[in-house]
Amino acid sequence: MTVGLLHHVEIYISDLEQSKKFWSWFLCEKLGYMKFQEWASGVSYKLNQTYFVFVQTEERFLTLPYHRCRVGLNHLAFHGKSKDQIDEITSELKTKGVKILYPDRHPHAGGPDSYGVFFEDPDRIKVELVAP
Repeated sequence: MTVGLLHHVEIYISDLEQSKKFWSWFLCEKLGYMKFQEWASGVSYKLNQTYFVFVQTEERFLTLPYHRCRVGLNHLAFHGKSKDQIDEITSELKTKGVKILYPDRHPHAGGPDSYGVFFEDPDRIKVELVAP
């Protein structure tokens, strides 16, 4: 165990099935995570010592949707393998109808020295994949 390494992140989502489809594709197929746990109201994905947990929000808490500009999580950022991987995933995201953020600055939306893609998950949580 490495002290200070992120252990896990738990995110409440509005539609478990939709989120499982999205995050399984991105985390497992594209980044090498494995499904870790699954139960009636959630799923988790693990890579090495870190895992992500997605849990269905209770109906009574669904009235106010997530927005990254409110207090709380702004976005999740992941390391990618290469610029080629960023381009491949960007193309797949577009094919899947996933919203690419900052298209006028893509793939340098993180700054002139960065190369990545910003997009949204089914709940509009911003996700970033950046090349080394």
